[in-house]
Amino acid sequence: LQLVESGGGLAQPGGSLRLSCAVSGLTLEYYAVAWFRQAPGEGWTRLVPGKERKGVSCISKSGETTNFANSVKGRFAISRDIAKSTVYLQMNSLKPEDTGVYYCAAVTTDQDICVIAYENFYDYWGQGTQVTVSS
Repeated sequence: LQLVESGGGLAQPGGSLRLSCAVSGLTLEYYAVAWFRQAPGEGWTRLVPGKERKGVSCISKSGETTNFANSVKGRFAISRDIAKSTVYLQMNSLKPEDTGVYYCAAVTTDQDICVIAYENFYDYWGQGTQVTVSS
């Protein structure tokens, strides 16, 4: 099972980027997928409260349920293409505080849910793609 992020880069404030998470070895219809962000200077540790990666958005296995962090509501959109086994994060009206490494993550679920509050909810992770928002 593999998740590969792409689409990161440098954008100016107010600009847009579209991230892609290409998955292999799993069928999206059985998995919830989420995007998390790790801000600059934060180490990857799941055990230290406040140091976890921050959930940005997620989409449930049916695609019917989506969630967004308050900081990105109205600016970001999440979608997926089953045929391409890819989940997208469209990021508009970018702000400097959106800067960080973006990871996609997946987990198989019985219920049609997804969460962004807990990174430990997810079992599978990609390697991340860097997003820098700066003028």
